[in-house]
Amino acid sequence: MFRRVEEFLMSMTIIRNGRIIDPANERDEVGDLFIVDGKIAAKAKGSDPEVIDAAGLIVAPGLIDLHVHLREPGFGWKETIESGARAAAAGGFTTIVCMPNTAPAADSPGTIAWIRDRAAEVACVNVLPAGAISKGLMGEELAPIGSLAQAGVVAITDDGRCVQNNELMRRAVEYARMVGVPILDHCQDYDLVGSGVVHEGYWSTLLGLPGWPSAGEEAIVMRNVLLAELCDHQVHCQHISAAGSVRILREARARGVKISGEVCPHHIALTDDAIQNFDTNCKMNPPLRAKEDVAALLEGIADGTLDILCSDHAPHAQFEKEVEFDAAPFGIVGLETELGLFLDLLVHKTKTIELPRLIEIFTVNPARLLGIEAGTLSVDRAADVTLIDPELEWTVDAAAFQSMSRNTPFDGWKLKGRAVRTIVDGKTVWKL
Repeated sequence: MFRRVEEFLMSMTIIRNGRIIDPANERDEVGDLFIVDGKIAAKAKGSDPEVIDAAGLIVAPGLIDLHVHLREPGFGWKETIESGARAAAAGGFTTIVCMPNTAPAADSPGTIAWIRDRAAEVACVNVLPAGAISKGLMGEELAPIGSLAQAGVVAITDDGRCVQNNELMRRAVEYARMVGVPILDHCQDYDLVGSGVVHEGYWSTLLGLPGWPSAGEEAIVMRNVLLAELCDHQVHCQHISAAGSVRILREARARGVKISGEVCPHHIALTDDAIQNFDTNCKMNPPLRAKEDVAALLEGIADGTLDILCSDHAPHAQFEKEVEFDAAPFGIVGLETELGLFLDLLVHKTKTIELPRLIEIFTVNPARLLGIEAGTLSVDRAADVTLIDPELEWTVDAAAFQSMSRNTPFDGWKLKGRAVRTIVDGKTVWKL
């Protein structure tokens, strides 16, 4: 019997003997994964496949990071869509959501179209744009949320800033509900935070740095709970750092409010004592907090209150960070260290969660929040796959980052576990 010509033209990859963890399909088993013409297949088709030996590795759906700053357009000396996508691939991420605090801000369909076109041209991973809540991220007038949704945004947010006008924020949530996209909110009450640059506590007092109280975050988290309940729509609180925020979210979610929160690795890997040498790579927004806050974050991850992990990848050029602590910009790069830190801290050291749960909160949970077809190894879906060696011991080397920036406090850290191959649409885009 002659095979059809199409079978010989098919592109096929077989990933053999890996532990396939696909939470979306409740699958956790050692087996083979088939990729045909860039999609997950039920069985092998065609001839002469590429065979990848995944013995001892985790075969997971492509990881998703829904909080990334790619800096383009406007700040190409910090990062570009191309370099940020490479950094994502090196971290094991196949889909990333870029924040709108660019220049111009991503508050118009034209800017969204530019980002999407540029990503299609140069990015090696899926880059999904988020649109702004307010024009120019100024918090004074709503951006055209309906038009942004038509242009292809997957969420709206003023990340980097926080809408202080509660009436404006209510209307934003209502419009977001109408067009079917979630609100992502940077939780910062400007009146409470004032000029704060570090967590208000022992070290801010000792070092004479302006303090940033936890209440500055908690007040907006509570505001968002009230609006999510009032408008019956999903509001997602970005980079949760304070114990009080975890308590507020836990109580609201128990009542069925459509509210959620995310955790960044630096907020569990470090506490505010890391600032004692005035290292500007430890200057975050929100700031590193106390041990009690870290314990609350770990508890929130363990019990499901905080069900998404992300990086808040915030690249800055070296000259921008080499200034006085007060004057330095907030943020660190995170895409290339994120998975390793969470594996090392959550799975190996604290045993807060197990591997399948980690994969779940990196895949199906963000995909569900955003309403996108990703985070699964279902047949006929795009073959976005991350291969992870959970036992691999490695040392962070900032000089080898794919990102254009090097602003990290984790240079030289020894970690256990990392991605070793990233596959997008069936093609390997990064390999260790």
